[in-house]
Amino acid sequence: MWISKAISSPAARCVALAGLFPAFLSFPGSALACATCGCTLSTEAAMGYSSAPGWRGYLQYDYIPQTELRSGTHSASPADVVDNPTTGELEHETISRFVTAGLSYSPNSSWNFNLRIPYLVRTHSSYTDTTSAPFDSSQLDAANLSSTSSSSLSDVRVVASYQGLLPTHNLGLQLGVKLPTGDYGGSNADGTGVVGRNPVRFSSGPSAGEPLDASLQPGTGSTDLIVGAYYFQPVSQDFDVFVNGQFQAAVAHALDNPGEDFRPGNFATVSVGIRYEANPNFVPQLQLNLSRKSHDQGALADPQDSAGTVAYLSPGVTASLSRGLLAYGFVQLPVYSRLDGYQLFPRWTASAGLSYAF
Repeated sequence: MWISKAISSPAARCVALAGLFPAFLSFPGSALACATCGCTLSTEAAMGYSSAPGWRGYLQYDYIPQTELRSGTHSASPADVVDNPTTGELEHETISRFVTAGLSYSPNSSWNFNLRIPYLVRTHSSYTDTTSAPFDSSQLDAANLSSTSSSSLSDVRVVASYQGLLPTHNLGLQLGVKLPTGDYGGSNADGTGVVGRNPVRFSSGPSAGEPLDASLQPGTGSTDLIVGAYYFQPVSQDFDVFVNGQFQAAVAHALDNPGEDFRPGNFATVSVGIRYEANPNFVPQLQLNLSRKSHDQGALADPQDSAGTVAYLSPGVTASLSRGLLAYGFVQLPVYSRLDGYQLFPRWTASAGLSYAF
């Protein structure tokens, strides 16, 4: 099993030590204007669960290019949105780059405490609001395109994990919180003012000076409760399998005044996967990541275009570079999506990281 293999050699121990921290929480979905287009990779499973005590620091990079407009289970065109306008802006492109620094501490074989601090670098462009008459598909050109580029702290997450339920330590529970550390806000319902804390604004185009939608801001302005569970088990000498799931829901939101409120939709994910551990220094893996996001709520929300169900197939590899130093890289490929309304969606995403046990 993962635990016994992890302590059988120094190299394998390096791989396993990276395990318990709940990097599944690294997905930035709650900060994106898409149903579930963020990184839903289960990084904790990618590097192997462990019951070994100690500290670990890590750095992860996620690249999420939302370049395809989709509706339901198929691609859509900007003209489709003009012909069937929704309440939100017509988005053209969103490129998000997350750099997440983290620290994980396991005082013993049963407990782990994890802190994740994400920094977001994002470029975004949208067409002039298609719900404002007169507007037709002939105006979907550069002259009506507004854009912005920003970089700032996103929402910090703190999670505790307990895997002392079984003597084998291969069943765990997680409880955590997402804090409203990232800037948030938007235009109020009647468009007469800006609410929130230092919201990102368009820097060029017809909408220059106006804030982006609340769902596109670096943070959501909400405090979210996170609960989860995971289980892993060997199925042969060289193969291990795992399953994990998490649920995240806002329990308090700073934007709560009438006409100026925003609550992000609930977010749930389930991941299953298999790891090939014949060589503990080089561990290929394949994951299936399923996610479901419910509608955003409030006057600043775009509920018609903010819910959906997505499945990603995620191949990748974890490698031990030296004693205590571990690297991993994964690509997520969407194999299914059912999105409400019209949403920008990535054709692929990528994640890479380094971690060091000390």
